[in-house]
Amino acid sequence: MKGIIPVVKKELRTYFNSPIAYIVALFFLVFTSVWLYFIQQFLVQNTASLRIYFGIIPTVFIIILPAITMRSWAEERKTGTEEILLTLPFKEIEVVAGKFFGSLMLLCIMVVLTIPVPLTLTPLGDFETGEIVGQYLGTLLLGAAGLALGQFVSSLSVNQISSFIFGVVALLVVTLIRQINFFLSLPSWLADFLNYISLDYHFESFKKGLIDTRDILYFLILVVSFLYFNMKVLVLRKWK
Repeated sequence: MKGIIPVVKKELRTYFNSPIAYIVALFFLVFTSVWLYFIQQFLVQNTASLRIYFGIIPTVFIIILPAITMRSWAEERKTGTEEILLTLPFKEIEVVAGKFFGSLMLLCIMVVLTIPVPLTLTPLGDFETGEIVGQYLGTLLLGAAGLALGQFVSSLSVNQISSFIFGVVALLVVTLIRQINFFLSLPSWLADFLNYISLDYHFESFKKGLIDTRDILYFLILVVSFLYFNMKVLVLRKWK
């Protein structure tokens, strides 16, 4: 797995040598921290709970995560650097994992920058450290699953615009599919199935600060599955 670290470094250089990382990070911080929490929740509703703050994260990620991953493979194909990358003495799984961890590190930086929100509001309410830790853990797991999905979509796309659009659509469906249960009277087995495959449903416990191993396992399975599918796409393309 020695090839992972060079790919991670390459991805981070690509992100920070372009305005994308700064634009995405700024949008994420301003939209979630400033507008949604301080203006909409704290000032209007006069509460100091972080549940509504973290409750909006799955919806924001529908835009943020595809913006991070849209260049992952689509841009490599467009510029012709994908062939060079695949001819390096690295295994396909190393390249895929390197790109994933590079994007995950960028997301971690963005999430860490939101920590001043709970720190600032601690004197204003009764916040439990364990609850906040659970909320941040869920955010990172949700983000990791979305990044793996976005990277897989990028491997199937011809350019970063289509990668972003299809990534948004895919995340929108997987995140909010359980909302169908609120509008339609479905059989219980179908309703349970829609809940199970919904990212938002498995984030519900983390939003309350509760850590459920079943939800952790769900997110990890998604990450491994989409990275595996990504690797298979590269292997097929390499043989062609």
